[in-house]
Amino acid sequence: MKRLAIAFLSMAILLPVQVLAQQEESYDYWQHQREMVRRGQHAIFMCNGLFTSERSLEQLYDWELEFFRDPIGDPAGGDYSVDWDKQAVEIGAPGAVPIMRAAFREGIGCVIMPPDQNLDDIDRLPELTLPYPPGDASRIPWPDGDLVEDSSLPANIDQSILQAASNWAFERPSDEQQTVSLLVVYKGQILHERYAEGFDMTTRTRTWSTAKSIASTLIGMLVDDGRLELDAPLGFDWLPESRSPETDPRNDITLRHVLNMSSGLETVDNRGMEYATGSGLSYWAGASSVEGARSRAVIREPGTHWDYENYDTLLGVYAMKLALGGEREYAEFPRKALLDRIGMRNTLVSTDRFGDFVLSSQVYTNARDLARFGLLYLQGGIWNGERLISEDWIDFSRTPAPATAEIGNIYGGQWWLVPDNREDVPKDAYSTSGNRGQYTIVVPTHDLVIVRRGLDYGRQGFDRWGLTREVLKAIN
Repeated sequence: MKRLAIAFLSMAILLPVQVLAQQEESYDYWQHQREMVRRGQHAIFMCNGLFTSERSLEQLYDWELEFFRDPIGDPAGGDYSVDWDKQAVEIGAPGAVPIMRAAFREGIGCVIMPPDQNLDDIDRLPELTLPYPPGDASRIPWPDGDLVEDSSLPANIDQSILQAASNWAFERPSDEQQTVSLLVVYKGQILHERYAEGFDMTTRTRTWSTAKSIASTLIGMLVDDGRLELDAPLGFDWLPESRSPETDPRNDITLRHVLNMSSGLETVDNRGMEYATGSGLSYWAGASSVEGARSRAVIREPGTHWDYENYDTLLGVYAMKLALGGEREYAEFPRKALLDRIGMRNTLVSTDRFGDFVLSSQVYTNARDLARFGLLYLQGGIWNGERLISEDWIDFSRTPAPATAEIGNIYGGQWWLVPDNREDVPKDAYSTSGNRGQYTIVVPTHDLVIVRRGLDYGRQGFDRWGLTREVLKAIN
């Protein structure tokens, strides 16, 4: 019997083995969270559109909400409600995915609320009641105000070519690129100003990542003052808490690393997860921007790899908060240090519900304020004879991050640079950049600032350097 068993075993071993088909992970485990984030994003867009930009529901669905391709409801109604008295919106109907809410708050714009809060909790949200500088901006000469007394063009500007450049920006071959404003400033003078129907010089729209350049400027002011160090460790506790925080490898990450988008931390805002987790939870779902930013593991040596991450910017903003100390000083710092001093009266810097600035994206402003911001850099950091930011900081902003050497030296300190392979624009030009086509372009060799605001959607891809090239053709 033993020999027979061995014989059968041998035969079994020789028989072909059926291999089971390999499984593939195809189910989207994040689908409900994606829908929550989608509702939250819709809430922020609608809330800011109505109460920050002061636009109508019809305008929002024609422009701002086009980004969704499949927006919730329409101007006549749908699974949303607007509380005009509380200046708030609610998106969605009760079910597996929670209703999402956003509310306008004085001085900062709309704040997204978490799923477990309702409109009765609005008074718990942060606000900023800091008085604005005295004077009527419409009677204060440009650039400190909005009064433009001389609209004649300099002799070396070809008006027809300038108009052609404007048409190049507005009359796009694809309707996925929708320019809503264009401003051209030459030697401090507004040469050209144009708006799409339904927009004007007072209309605030979201800056998206153009906010990162504003964040860097504020951080740079503290570096100039010696309250922060560019090459010192960030100096705060990381999450999750560990028993030996002094051995945490993230302690080697410096301010330079995060501003160069080279922190070495795990990437959470790309590879299809932008609207499911990561910073999207603080942008659109009411999570803490600070806790999320400090919760990533280090996966590379800091400074060796470039990866565009909202949370890297927010780490720098958190370092700024700690350097400032008090909550009040922090809340008032963007206005007092920068915005009020250069006439950016139309700019709102929004926060999460914890009062932390979402300065990686959530700023609402108009074209003229962004032109003022560009002028500050064009003027070497000086405004009305007073130095606000150092030339050293501007140099850092315009110096390519070492980790971008292999991809064309495209990025500096939260500013974008002319890629190595572009030969049609001056190499000293640099630019802010935000989703949906938000650009403030500075061209020092030609004393030029260009602001293009868009509500692009789909593939987007507006060519800011192409616009720069077309505008430069008008300068003789």
